[in-house]
Amino acid sequence: MPALVLGLLTGLVSVGFQLALAYGEAIRNQAIGLAHHYPDIGSWAVMVAALASLALSAGLVFRFAPEAAGSGVPHVKMVMQGHRTFRWLRVLTIKFASTLIGASAGFMVGRGGPSVHIGAALGQGVSDLWPDATVKNQAVLVAATFNAPLAGLAFAFEDLGLRGIPSGLFAAAIACFSADMVCRWGLGQEPGFHITLSQAPPLNALAAFVPVGVVAGLLGGLFNKALLAGQTLVKLPAGLRWLWWWVLAMLVAAVAWWLPELLGGGQNFIDSLLTGRALAFNTLALFFVVRFVVTVGSSCSGAAAGIFMPSLVLGALVGVAVGGIVQLLVPGLGVVPAAFAAAGMAAFFTGAIKVPLTAMVLVMEMTGSYTLVLPLFVACFAAYSVADMLGIEPIYGALMQRALRQETPKQ
Repeated sequence: MPALVLGLLTGLVSVGFQLALAYGEAIRNQAIGLAHHYPDIGSWAVMVAALASLALSAGLVFRFAPEAAGSGVPHVKMVMQGHRTFRWLRVLTIKFASTLIGASAGFMVGRGGPSVHIGAALGQGVSDLWPDATVKNQAVLVAATFNAPLAGLAFAFEDLGLRGIPSGLFAAAIACFSADMVCRWGLGQEPGFHITLSQAPPLNALAAFVPVGVVAGLLGGLFNKALLAGQTLVKLPAGLRWLWWWVLAMLVAAVAWWLPELLGGGQNFIDSLLTGRALAFNTLALFFVVRFVVTVGSSCSGAAAGIFMPSLVLGALVGVAVGGIVQLLVPGLGVVPAAFAAAGMAAFFTGAIKVPLTAMVLVMEMTGSYTLVLPLFVACFAAYSVADMLGIEPIYGALMQRALRQETPKQ
């Protein structure tokens, strides 16, 4: 019963969260369009708005809930392992507000990790408030992420450590699926992405997905290392922190002025690639570099910032670029660019976060295309092998260990 209540609550909050993010994105697009009508002051207005939004988004976290910084998944892992306590109501409020402000301003943050953290906060709240004492400290700390219940369950199994707790995994399943029902009721039955794919890639073309996985594994590993190295920026003294925020706000403002389609989490941008949008190789490379740099910066600002969706954007760009090269070298493969984009998404996610099962299930659920299972498996296996050879650690576990080594006070 507690897991069902948790799922329903998480579903309702998730619906509100996604609707708020969509509304914030619409306001941002209107504001950028208005700024272009007054170019003399519009560019400065965009920069000031970016800096003010970052200061507010990160300032809320620094002042009221430092554990709400970043995706929040490492904090969930620490709570589940007994290293931290959970100020659930404070985290729920600050996580929601900080993510909404940052994403609405155009910072490249996703809702996936924050959704896990919010679901965990609700789980702790259900545990604390449930009248039956036997439920205390037993509520599942993850319920919903992105209208992909199987991916949420896979993530709980693969990264959050529920694999050895059958009762916890069963409760997580109830929470995930009940949350998903509420999300479908509130947001519709359509998958998160729309993909133009009439049939599965032919079996003799599966080898074409190996280079996609290799390149995505290399770049995903680099993304992983950059995120870890960038954590030093979160701990800067106040004066240097403001300087860092100003640099990051300048970057976001520049993207907002010249490449506004790259702002935010990137779901609509991925949709355009999956439905057949063609981009030149140099454009793909430019978009990748911009998204890579600003995503790492956004994640290391001290504000709430998920990396699930941003990593999928980077993977889609890699998949389309490498797939295009493969098509040139081996004409007549019969593989549409959308299939390479989807494989790149899963492979980059695998290389960066080291959760191949979650990556495969997530992409299949969010595209609604289960015919991609073999290409995704090939690409993810290649990416995981490359990341392993490079010594890449699972990002959330590495972030958790880093936080524990810093011996911060319990939150």
